[in-house]
Amino acid sequence: MFCSNNSSESENNVSGIIKSYRGITPRISKDAFVAENAVIIGDVEIGAGTSIWYNCVLRGDVNSITIGENTNIQDGTIIHVNHDRTGGDYRETGGGIPTRIGSDVTVGHMALLHACEIEDNAFIGMRSVVMDKAIVETNAMVAAGALVTPGKVVPTGELWSGSPAKKFRDLKPAELEEIKYSAANYKKLSESYF
Repeated sequence: MFCSNNSSESENNVSGIIKSYRGITPRISKDAFVAENAVIIGDVEIGAGTSIWYNCVLRGDVNSITIGENTNIQDGTIIHVNHDRTGGDYRETGGGIPTRIGSDVTVGHMALLHACEIEDNAFIGMRSVVMDKAIVETNAMVAAGALVTPGKVVPTGELWSGSPAKKFRDLKPAELEEIKYSAANYKKLSESYF
């Protein structure tokens, strides 16, 4: 079940600035947590158990943003999309590039995700940047401060770091467990704000 307006906190846990754009209102699960100063605009869908923390901006104005379940988007993160270069409406032309974020993903503080895909159980480090058409696969990790350039693929089981980002090494079993723990821990933390 989704809410599509700024309902009172007694009805749900969505208290951010929720704005329609060109007739499209964000669709946010009533089981999600949205901090009161997070800004969510336009064609954005947020799944159950997901948390959008303080000072985040999710701008689905010229394409769509989809976030799965039990994902955490930490403080100060910006998520945007890419427009349809033909000048048409992406809903009609299929142009432009959306941003897709899977379930059980951790996106660290002040990350920037632009027109990219983050698969389930991935980890995006603090202040990292993931650019257009880049893909971070399931159980992959982007280190803090890394720049994943357009079109790059961060494969399953790898840690990428640097600017531009490249493979640093394979993830250790404990790090794969940490990815799962981080998502579960942030879900639990967000519930303490209800």
